[in-house]
Amino acid sequence: MSDQTVSPMMQQYFQIKEQYKDTMLFFRVGDFYEMFYDDALKASKELELTLTGKECGQKERAPMCGVPYHSCEAYIARLVAKGYKVAICDQVENPKKAQGLVKRDVIRVITPGTVMESEMLDDGCNNFICVLYTIGKKAGFAFCDISTGELYAAQVSGDSLEDKVKDELLRFSPREIIIGGDTPEIHGLADFIKEKLNACVDLMTDDKFDLKLCTSILCNHFKVSDICSLGFETDSLLPSAVGALIQYLQITQKNGLERIAGIEFYNQNKFMHLDYNTRRNLELTEPLNSKNRNSTLLFVLNMTKTAMGKRLIKSYIEKPLMQLSEIVRRQNAVEEFFKDTELRMNLREALCGICDFERIITRIVYGSANAREMRSLCTAMQKLPVVKEVLASVCSDMLTEIYKNIDVLEEITELIDETLVDDPPFSIREGGIIKTGCDKELDELRYDMTNGTELVAEIEKRERARTKIPKLKVGYNRVFGYYIEVSNSYKNMIPNDYIRKQTLTGCERFITEELKELEKRILGSKDKSFELEYEIFDNLRKKVSESLERITKTAKAVAQADVLSSLAQAAFDYNYCRPNITLDGTIRIKDGRHPVVERMSDGNFVPNDVILDSCENRVAIITGPNMAGKSTYMRQTALIVLMAQMGSFVPAKSADISITDSIFTRIGASDDLSSGQSTFMVEMNEVAYILQNATSNSLLILDEIGRGTSTFDGMSIARAVLEYTASKKKLGAKTLFATHYHELTVLENAVDGVHNYNIAAVKRGDDITFLRRIIPGAADDSYGVEVAKLAGLPEAVISRAKHILEELEKNGRAIVVQKKSKSSPAEDNGQLMLAQVESPIVTRLKAIDINKLTPMEAMNILFELVKLSQSN
Repeated sequence: MSDQTVSPMMQQYFQIKEQYKDTMLFFRVGDFYEMFYDDALKASKELELTLTGKECGQKERAPMCGVPYHSCEAYIARLVAKGYKVAICDQVENPKKAQGLVKRDVIRVITPGTVMESEMLDDGCNNFICVLYTIGKKAGFAFCDISTGELYAAQVSGDSLEDKVKDELLRFSPREIIIGGDTPEIHGLADFIKEKLNACVDLMTDDKFDLKLCTSILCNHFKVSDICSLGFETDSLLPSAVGALIQYLQITQKNGLERIAGIEFYNQNKFMHLDYNTRRNLELTEPLNSKNRNSTLLFVLNMTKTAMGKRLIKSYIEKPLMQLSEIVRRQNAVEEFFKDTELRMNLREALCGICDFERIITRIVYGSANAREMRSLCTAMQKLPVVKEVLASVCSDMLTEIYKNIDVLEEITELIDETLVDDPPFSIREGGIIKTGCDKELDELRYDMTNGTELVAEIEKRERARTKIPKLKVGYNRVFGYYIEVSNSYKNMIPNDYIRKQTLTGCERFITEELKELEKRILGSKDKSFELEYEIFDNLRKKVSESLERITKTAKAVAQADVLSSLAQAAFDYNYCRPNITLDGTIRIKDGRHPVVERMSDGNFVPNDVILDSCENRVAIITGPNMAGKSTYMRQTALIVLMAQMGSFVPAKSADISITDSIFTRIGASDDLSSGQSTFMVEMNEVAYILQNATSNSLLILDEIGRGTSTFDGMSIARAVLEYTASKKKLGAKTLFATHYHELTVLENAVDGVHNYNIAAVKRGDDITFLRRIIPGAADDSYGVEVAKLAGLPEAVISRAKHILEELEKNGRAIVVQKKSKSSPAEDNGQLMLAQVESPIVTRLKAIDINKLTPMEAMNILFELVKLSQSN
């Protein structure tokens, strides 16, 4: 668009918009952020704003809509939630002092992964942005939550790169992902990000990942001469990934990146591996089939008092530990809180009301915190001496370290408290935020603002006395400002220092140097006081920012104390025990309970034992009907193992838990229509992934393998999977295997390490009661019809099902519906016409050509027929 065709302000708008084409540009005009042209059309629709127009020097008015600058965050939050990027273009000079057009520039770009505003964030979740850089069979990740300053780097490589990349993304669940290199070629990644993560994706050009460029950026940012001192290894993609991330943040955030002060290299061997299906099926932090948060492990264990603790306990659940020493260290801290009720309760009381100062300090460093947030930080820090005093007598290593890391920050607290009023307004540009007595000049300006009338009256009184003019008065109007008015009858008494300003019919008006100075003081005091208050506040933010490291260290310590006391409180309230962590490959649980189901069962939960090891008890086949408790039993075992490795106590009478490197679950399936995959294909993909990635130190939860296909195919696959997992030479993983294929129970005597278990039930006539107790041995009945009755099927259906079942058990043959003959005398008696069909054994025999059989083939067929006869 030609510059000559638009107004100067719109020329400025187009110049800035050209630099931020992929954003929604919020352009500051007075007290509003305005949007124009395409941005206005989109924003009016997304935000339900009235679309208007603006004269801009062209024939047609420019489409325009706007939002008040002081309440823009709610509108920005809605746009960011929809995946938009919002560029904030502000006035970077005082409009009253500007010569000509006010200077404007973009001060920040807000994207889904760079949100810092509390109104846009879930205080219980991190908000990560990710850079993913892939070359060949290597993928480098950089994850950053700029609201807390956390920066993680990780690399995966080798075969199954697609699955490894997805698992790594799931660990952090970023809101925004920047990709580069070969990443777009990873099969299925785009759909995965869209469907599982709901994250927005941007492609970054290859030049941004240049190793030399990224090395320079990293050295400058972290103030080092060599990136090796930061922990980067040679032949790694991580410098490029992290360097590209820092570049992106420099472009979008402009300043405040000193908040990102270090890198934590994320070692996959440090934490238990939990893939998407496991996180989902175990309902760790998100409910499976509803928005009922009560159904998650996080809900049960989260008794934290602070937002910082809430985020940390979520991280503990999502990243169980693998190092024995680290697990025991956490356990010792939890146990100290568990045993010392007074210590635990005093700490939890002291933590009440402590705000999220981990995120507030970030906004302070970036220069976006307001006075209310600063006052909240002060209030939180005022509680730190009490928190530290409560922890003064702790003994365990972890709590002792937490005690040492809590800095009471007295001088910062005093500085804020002496500077800010107790209840500051939201805006930091309109005064009323600095305490009286904090600054002498500010106090004088405020005096002039509030006492202008008294000052004028004082001058009037003094001038009457000096001039002896009894009716002299001091007045004000907008044209001339303050003036001294003298009636014509006293003209001869006017002093020489009076300067004539206006002549009226009956009087003369004058000004003096003193009155001119008073006018400047009174009329300029308001603006000056507002400017000075902002300057004082901005200096306060900078001084507090200088203590970033101390405040961050304290925030982390407070969060840890909060989480550990929360775990202890849950253990105390719910009667959990401290598990014994071992390396011997054994999982032995006495009277284990499902932590979530127990909370929802009103005290009627039936506990069960578990024994799994690397020798004689590698695989447990669990038979029994649906609704009896098989899935609950298996899930509770997995959750107890996970809780033990996060350092928590567990719902059991006692537990010995050997460190488990991964938990895999295959529970339920649904058609993946978007990719054209059937239930069975989804199931087989999941099983294949498990068998390819599990080790002998993994725990496998397999429910109803093979049910998505025909009976014999499904049974064959289920048996093959069981034999593979049980075999020490092939896998030898600890496995809980629930099935309706009772034929598989023969493996107890055929495969080493396999044992049968079932759900105990009591049957009285047609009624059945499931005791929900796991006992050794195979189930002697499927109880399918009884379960259907419990589910509420009509009595006619139940009765007919019993009749069909009797026919099946009697004849050992399949029954199918036969089309009724038109000549049949039976019109409609409510029953299906049935016919017997050839058994599978007969069908198989007819297909054999005995003249072409070898002795070995004959033996195999004989074995097959025997199996068929046993299954009928």
